[in-house]
Formats: sequence, structure tokens, C-alpha cells
Amino acid sequence: MNDHLYRWRNKEIRKQVAVIDGKELPTLILKNAYYLNVFLRKWLVANIWIYQDRIVYVGANLPEQLDQIEVVDCTGKFIVPGYIEPHVHPFQLYNPYHLAIHAGQTGTTTLMNDNLPWLYLTNREKAFSLIDDFMKLPVSMYWWARFDSQSEINEEQEIFKDEEVHAWLQHDAVVQGGELTAWPQVMRNDDRILYWMQEAKRMRKPVEGHFPGASEKTLVKLKLLGASSDHEALSGEEVFNRLSMGYRVGLRHSSVRPDLPKLLKELQELGITSYDFLTMTTDGATPAFYENGLINECVQIAIDNGVPEIEAYMMATYNAAEQFHLEERLGGIAPGRVAHLNILSASDNATPESVIAKGKWLKRDGKLIKQEIDVDWEKYGLGKLELDWQLTERDLQFSMPVGLKMVNDVVMKPYPIRIDANTEKITNSVDESFLMLADREGKWRVNTIIKGFTKTLGGLASSYSLTGDIVLIGKCKSDLLLAFNRMKEIGGGIVLVNDGKVIFELRLNIAGMMYDGDMSSLIEEDKMLKKILIDHGYQYVDPPYNLLFLSSMNLPFVRITPMGIVDVKKKEILFPAIMR
Repeated sequence: MNDHLYRWRNKEIRKQVAVIDGKELPTLILKNAYYLNVFLRKWLVANIWIYQDRIVYVGANLPEQLDQIEVVDCTGKFIVPGYIEPHVHPFQLYNPYHLAIHAGQTGTTTLMNDNLPWLYLTNREKAFSLIDDFMKLPVSMYWWARFDSQSEINEEQEIFKDEEVHAWLQHDAVVQGGELTAWPQVMRNDDRILYWMQEAKRMRKPVEGHFPGASEKTLVKLKLLGASSDHEALSGEEVFNRLSMGYRVGLRHSSVRPDLPKLLKELQELGITSYDFLTMTTDGATPAFYENGLINECVQIAIDNGVPEIEAYMMATYNAAEQFHLEERLGGIAPGRVAHLNILSASDNATPESVIAKGKWLKRDGKLIKQEIDVDWEKYGLGKLELDWQLTERDLQFSMPVGLKMVNDVVMKPYPIRIDANTEKITNSVDESFLMLADREGKWRVNTIIKGFTKTLGGLASSYSLTGDIVLIGKCKSDLLLAFNRMKEIGGGIVLVNDGKVIFELRLNIAGMMYDGDMSSLIEEDKMLKKILIDHGYQYVDPPYNLLFLSSMNLPFVRITPMGIVDVKKKEILFPAIMR
């Protein structure tokens, strides 16, 4: 079976039905399974029959002949559906393949993924071929259809034209439109995006919002315009208000905003007793945050914070499936559902000791099962980054009067630059550094000063950014040149230089954006990167997010983008990019 929406072929369905008649044998039986029935909201005892990747029977019976069937006695265990992560950015240093395997082995067997990197890094034909290849994974991989770039880029009209957006919306693996970061434009007059929103709804695909701090009036208007869900509520009250308007709400617990305990506490204080329209998301956290898993960690937090166990599991399974109109296939343990199951040691321990995904073992009795699947990234034009241009001292001119002042990892305010930037090195007595965004093709650059990133680091070069362009930050111009040249030499990544020496490098050999290796190795690299930057004066929590979101126009208040330095609220270019 290789269909994104799990429409089994007639021949496959006939074999599944033949299992019930004893003419075909199940491939796996979970005997004496104490399982969560999400339709009754009860724990029940049954035998679960699996044929290949589908659950074909749940009940008291067993086949007459068991000697040729793998039978696992689950006495004393608790079985729940595989968890669903409804909002995934699968490119936060990691790549979608290795993230999916790590997620699956910790119980998250379905991922709803952002398609933005494919829009920047490859063409539609190759992206669709890659998405089809991901169907070979035991983890179910679904995708969004973005309507906007999340930044200010020169190619916006070309990337987001009707033909492209329609092709993505119509793809079987695409289950929603959004996330909608360009909602202010839609609110004003952008009928192009409004049309795509209505097309998504016509196809019964929800439209996910991105509405931080939105007022009641704004949320009402966006509901009328077609928004279905949102994951940006920052308080229990904001969650409550969204629920009252009919929004489905994702409770966020990410590396930048680990809000879940706070949100649950405040919702309980507001008297919430129904969790049907709630899901949970890690919102594309950076690697180290995923050391112990994804949605299993969210379920555990919910249980530990007073959410009834069944409701906590429902938020992670059936509620998410229902949000995407996939409840006939995912999110439950019943005949006809995909065989995604987590076997738990106790009902209040959400991290599974065994995981079955599409009928295959991903983890068994605590032991991870290696997956013999490789992705040929170069086949899709996603090999090592090759830059055919040189960065020179002439590029390192920083005469801009306005800089970016960090409020936290992702919020930037404009500030008047008072230091002398016409120097080889900025003194360590201030927390200001040179900042450059340079075109991946070497055509343009934007130079300014950033305040709050480091006190002592000589140079950082990163091909990891929202738009795939090159970020340079540091106190010393010669260190910046060395960091850039080393980043270029290794085929993309993040390189740190201090006092003329490379002190750290993270190779991102998939298009300069993603690590081509297992999550456990990347988690250690991520920890080291953060430690070094914090040792050099980084004041906040998650520097990779800072690198990613320097160009993100869905965050206040000023951004450095391919178009120049931009006032987010006014959508005005304060200082344009300079052609090289």
C-alpha cells in the first residue's frame, strides 16, 4: 500500500477481509490487549489483529491456527493509538527523515509537516517525488500547503503563484492550508490568499492560523475569512477565547515557548472540562529539546498536570486525526485504522516501551529497531551547498544607522547605532556585533548591527536561515571571513570562529539547511553549539531559532530580509538590500 490517504486497493482490501474468514492469516496479533477505545473513551480488553499495515479486527476472538502468526501477549500492558504531531517544522537543523524515525521510536507515529523548505530549496516535481518516497517510512508523513513566504523575498510572486499553490493543495499528502503568517495582508485586501483559503476549505482541508496576540475582533474576522485552527495562544484565556469561537487549538510546548504546563493550569482555573478541540504540539523545537521524544512528552506533562489520562491521550491521537478529517484512518484502535500503536508499561507513563507503526516494530521492549531506509538527497537537488562567489572585506561595511536589538530569541526591536562600526573589531565591552544577511547566490547583502547576540564571539557563519540565505554575526571582520570560508568549504552549516581559530562546526550537508545523520548525534551537536554561544554571551535560550527567524515577518518588530531591513507592522523597507 502506497497511498497517502490510505485508500487500500481492492485486492488489498479483499485480503484484509479474508483474514476475518480465516482464509488469510494476520501478520501480528496483540493478545490480551488492555487498550484505549477512543470512541467509547474507555479502557477495554481485546485481541488486536493486524494484517500488514492495517488493523483488521479488535475483539475477543483469536484465529484457529496461531502457529504461523506472530502473537504477542500484552497482559499487564496498556495500548494507545500512535501519537500525532499536528504542527511540525521538520528542518530545524534536523531533516524530515531522521526526525520521523526518532519521533516514531518515541511514540509519535504521524507528523503533519511544513512544506516551506521545499518551496525554497527545490522544485515542485522533485518535492513531490521526495514526498512519495517518504511514504516508504513506517511513520506517516503529511504536509501543509503554505500560502506565504513568512519573509520578504524577491521571488514571492513566482513561488506563490496560483499554479504552484493549487498543485500543493491538490496533492493527497497535503492535509491543510497554512500556517497563515500573512494574515494581516488577508485582513486588509489580499484576495489572492483569501481565494486559496477558500479553495482549501472546498477540498475539506483546514486552514491553520498563526495569530499571536490577536484580539477578539481580529480572531472573529479570521474565522469568517476561513481560519480553522491556531497554535499561538500564549495564555489559558487566549485558548479559552479561541475555543469559544470554534477554533481548534494546539497547545504549544516548544524549546522557545515551553508553555504547556502554564496553559493547562490556567485552563483548569477557567473551568475547562472538555478537551475535544485541543491538541498538543512541539512547534518545530530545536534538536536537544527532543532528546526524550515529541508528543509523548506532551502527554506526560498533561497527565502530570491533572488532565484525565484518557483526555490526554485523546488530545494526542483522535483529536488531531479529526482536525485533519483523517479519523477514519488514524488516531484510533479499531478495524480499518492504520496499525499505529504504542504499548505502555502503565497508563500514566506516556513514553512507550514498544512502538508499532504501519504494522512494523519501531521499538520493542525498550530496544530500538534500526530502519534500513536511506534517502538519496542529491537525487532531489538537495546535496551539499555550493557557493560560487567570494565574500570580501569590501562586503564588510557596516554604516547603517539602525540596528536590531534582541528582546528574546525571536523578537527584535530597532535601535539607533551609537558605536563606531567602521572598525576591524567591535570591543567586547559592548554586546553589539556585526550582522549580515547575504544572498545564497551572492547577488545582494544587508549589513547592520545586532545587539544582544554575543559579547565576545569573533565570527559565526550560517547557511541555516529561514530563506536559505547566509547569516554572518560576530565582533571581528577577519573571523567573519574565516567562518564564511570554512562554512563554504564544508558544503554548508554553522561555523564558529574566535581569535582566528575555528572552535565549532556543524555540517548541514542537505542544501546547507539540514543535518544528514541520526538525531542522537545532532542532539549532542546542538547542545555544544548552544553551550559555546552562551559562554560567549548569548543571553537567551535557543540561538538556532534566532538564526532561523532573523528574516521572519510574522514576528515583531523589525527584521533583516532579502529585501532589506523591514518594519514588520508597517511592511515598510527601512533600508534596502545592497547589490554586490
